[in-house]
Amino acid sequence: MKVKTWVALLLVAMLGLFMLSGCGGESPKAGDEAQPVEKASIKIGGSSTMAPIVAKVADNFTEEFKTWNKVDKSMPEEEIVIFVSTGGSGFGLKSAIDGTFDLGMVSKDLNDEEKAQFTAGSIVQIGSDVLDIAVNPNNPILNVKPDLTREEVKKVFAGTLKTWKELDASLPDRTIVICVRDLGGGASEVFDKSVMKGTPISPEALQIPSMGALAGKVMDNADAIGYVSSGLVNQNPDKLKALSVDGISPTLENILSGQYKIGRPLLMLSKEKPDTQEQLFMDYLKSEKGLKVVEEMGYIPATK
Repeated sequence: MKVKTWVALLLVAMLGLFMLSGCGGESPKAGDEAQPVEKASIKIGGSSTMAPIVAKVADNFTEEFKTWNKVDKSMPEEEIVIFVSTGGSGFGLKSAIDGTFDLGMVSKDLNDEEKAQFTAGSIVQIGSDVLDIAVNPNNPILNVKPDLTREEVKKVFAGTLKTWKELDASLPDRTIVICVRDLGGGASEVFDKSVMKGTPISPEALQIPSMGALAGKVMDNADAIGYVSSGLVNQNPDKLKALSVDGISPTLENILSGQYKIGRPLLMLSKEKPDTQEQLFMDYLKSEKGLKVVEEMGYIPATK
């Protein structure tokens, strides 16, 4: 049976979503009661940080097994179909609750009210991420002031310090270009709790709808600064550079020890108990093969 694999892209606007990856095939035949597979696909969506990880694992899973019976002999010979979409952690959380997605991707800590929505389902951590305070490699701050205090970071992102020269007299008198995630992103909530603590982000900041696009803005502008997922910084060492905060750099050692505190979990959510298809994919995602992808993409895999 031939398996088709594609990448489908749709812009996330107010009512849309951004299809990042998927694998397609035939739907189960209507009326075939002997088939344990009841739906044509698994739909996963949410965090733009997690989407490339889960999409890669989904592609690997599909390429390795191709049909469900090769994952589990009790399953029918139906082509594996997994869609992975992005739109932000807030979108993933809401859509997992209302059933738009079978599984939601959320890259932030859940509060008690949010956790209560999944008591009948599951909350699974596949890894961890931190937010690096990242700049362009051509930014002279790397040579002049590579370590910022948390208060300085807050003042920069609040717009209290408007030029690099205001941050340090030896830096250029050029406007600081602030890049942040939009309010639907889990990163914005994490950054507020860890750094801003209720202080508003500058109204002149560029609010960007995905972490990948945010990283791209910093890569393209020598005067830009943004909180960028450590995975993206690790994947682009010649295009993004991380600053230390309060004397602590976002190294693996400092992240694992908890010294670098601007961090967040990478969570997969299911409102109801995962069905057979979903559980088989989740088992693969949590396996050595799945967690290897988490690590290869620059994140910290969860302990199996």
